[in-house]
Amino acid sequence: MDPLEASDNSRDCDLIFVVEDDLDVSRLVEHNLKTAGYEVATFLTGASVLSSALVTHPALILLDIMLPGINGFDLCRQIRQTEQLATIPVIFFSARTQEPDRVHAFEVGGDGFITKPFSPRELIVRVRNVLRSRVDAFAHEVIQIGDLEIDVNSMTVRVEGRTVLTTVREFRLLEYLARHRGRVFTRDQLLGAVWKESSFVTPRSIDVFVRRLREKIEKDARHPNYLKTMRGVGYRFEAPR
Repeated sequence: MDPLEASDNSRDCDLIFVVEDDLDVSRLVEHNLKTAGYEVATFLTGASVLSSALVTHPALILLDIMLPGINGFDLCRQIRQTEQLATIPVIFFSARTQEPDRVHAFEVGGDGFITKPFSPRELIVRVRNVLRSRVDAFAHEVIQIGDLEIDVNSMTVRVEGRTVLTTVREFRLLEYLARHRGRVFTRDQLLGAVWKESSFVTPRSIDVFVRRLREKIEKDARHPNYLKTMRGVGYRFEAPR
């Protein structure tokens, strides 16, 4: 039976989009996700993913990079630019293993990266961890620091009252740093705290997430007030004076 002894009942109603042009891989992924208790919609191209997501609003999208027509990177970028879909987690899965591909996956807004071939167990663990990160954020709390407001209940970030869109992983990283403001974290410490499973994220990827957050919350990303770089060590969140 597996994967991970089948269903996690708290996830039974979650709908997952699988965007994969290899029919055999698509069927295998669909089978294992359904065995684990998820609902699944499959797409062999990215052509109708956006329109379908606007109607059904999936809990997560599993996205191949190499697709006919629009590729996975461009599709993810479109998802992040669509307000109604911008916070949906996206996990890339691909046979492309070079670090630039992984880094680019995070630059366009991906929340995870799985390298093909992968085991059913690995797939389900990654999916559950990303979805759990989203669910865990729903506690009734607002973190207010300067002009920055982090609404943990709605997973919303506001700067000077203006809402900025973040991915699940960006939100979790920002929330973690804000909760521990003043403390310096190495990249490895952030991997362990925010990602738990770190095999698909490298220290360089952490830099990408911090850069993306700076572009969204800082008045001047080159001279940040909140997300400070501690050269040779890592990052620290500071409350502006």
